[in-house]
Amino acid sequence: MKQITFYLDFISPYAYLAFEELPQALMGLSYSVTYKPVFLGALLRHHGSLGPAEIPAKRDWTYRHVMWLAHSKGVRLDMPATHPFNPMSLLRLAVATDEKGLPNRYVCETLFHHVWHGGADAVDAERLQTLTAGLAPERTVADDTVKAQLKAHTDKAMALKIFGVPAFEVDGKVFWGLDALPMLRAYLEGDAWFNDANWNAPLALPSDLPAARA
Repeated sequence: MKQITFYLDFISPYAYLAFEELPQALMGLSYSVTYKPVFLGALLRHHGSLGPAEIPAKRDWTYRHVMWLAHSKGVRLDMPATHPFNPMSLLRLAVATDEKGLPNRYVCETLFHHVWHGGADAVDAERLQTLTAGLAPERTVADDTVKAQLKAHTDKAMALKIFGVPAFEVDGKVFWGLDALPMLRAYLEGDAWFNDANWNAPLALPSDLPAARA
C-alpha cells in the first residue's frame, strides 16, 4: 500500500476540487492518505511567487475556471463572500483536531465545505465559532503546539520544494495540481515511465533566464 501525503490549504479552490476528486481518481488502487494543512501564503513567499488571485489580470479567469471545473465535474462550488482571505484560523482549527496535527478526511471535508459551500464569509467570527463547536478540537487554535505543528507542516512542504497546493507526495515524488491526479494514478499503478531518467530529466535542462544564470 502506497502512502500519499496531501498538502492543502482551505483557501485554494483547486485543493478543494482535488480533495473531492481524489477518491474517484484513485479508485481501485491500494493507498492511504495523510492530510497536511499548510499555509499557502508562506509557500508563495518562500518561492517569491504571487497567488493567482493576487494577479489582477489572472484573478477573474482563475475564479471563472474553477467554477467551470466544478460544474463540469458535478461538484458543488460556491465562491465565498470574499476571496482571498486569511485562512490561518481554518488551518489551525484543522491541526487542533488531532494530536499530531493531521486532520482526518471528515475534518478536511467539513472545513472545505465551510469555505466552498453557501457563498458565506469563510472567516466570519460567528460561523467560525459554530464550526469549532461542531469539530470539537482537542486543543484551541491559540495553543502553541498547534501553531508549531502548522509551521512544521509548512516547513516540510518547503523542504520538498512544494510551491503550491494541492500537492501530493509519495515515495519522495511530488505531484502538484488538480490536473496531476491522472499522473499520480499512473505512478501508483507502476507505470514504467516514472524511472529516474525521466523523472530527473528536467533537473539537467538549462535555463536562459537571467535569474537562473545568476
